[in-house]
Amino acid sequence: MGVFDSALGIHERALGVRSQRMEVIARNIANADTPNYKAQDIDFKATLQDAKTEYLAATHEKHYGAVQDAPDNGMRYRTPFNSSFDGNTVEMSVEQAQYGKAATDYQATLQFLQNRISGLRKAMRGE
Repeated sequence: MGVFDSALGIHERALGVRSQRMEVIARNIANADTPNYKAQDIDFKATLQDAKTEYLAATHEKHYGAVQDAPDNGMRYRTPFNSSFDGNTVEMSVEQAQYGKAATDYQATLQFLQNRISGLRKAMRGE
């Protein structure tokens, strides 16, 4: 599977992060009426930072001194535009817009992976 890992690169992990982000946004929408619920989102760059270091190889243990020891899971609380009297920070218009954007990003990453896999299939067939 090493050939496929190098061919797909970081995009396989990106698809998982995009899927996780859609789940977090859906959870926010589901809890829109829950008192004191704090809306969350995933910082895509922070989450993929760990995946980038997996693909890099160090020749000496001190080469990556700036890399943090504790991985960042990328979860962030969203700051609301309008405050709510019950302490809930979910704003449906923001969540729906973010979900639409996340769904589009997910489809784009999925299409990119499908094109890569299609190219690998063609290469294996000799086309």
